[in-house]
Amino acid sequence: QVQLVESGGGLVQAGGSLRLSCAASGQYAMGWFRQATGKEREFVAAISWSGRSTYYADSVKGRFTISRDNDKGTVHLQMNSVKPEDTAVYYCGAQNGRYTPTSNKGLYDYWGQGTQVTVSS
Repeated sequence: QVQLVESGGGLVQAGGSLRLSCAASGQYAMGWFRQATGKEREFVAAISWSGRSTYYADSVKGRFTISRDNDKGTVHLQMNSVKPEDTAVYYCGAQNGRYTPTSNKGLYDYWGQGTQVTVSS
């Protein structure tokens, strides 16, 4: 199994940057999802087990970057040029037995508790 713990959330001004981190106990394909108040959890970015393949939601392309360091057991989401609509609870997810990044949240087996990101205008 995989145990996930997110960190790095907080308040940031529009146009600013924030870096989220996820501590993972296993090396699997992983992703970042977010859930705004009153909305469903949506895909943000995903990365393969090796870290060589990445996939992004259209809404964050060119602004967010997902990366991982398997030696340290961490996955990161660098958020640049943030917008108020990026405000949400961000979750780190892991696929058990799968190694290809995907936007389908149904394929993720483990989730962290989430970290709040609030972007002020």
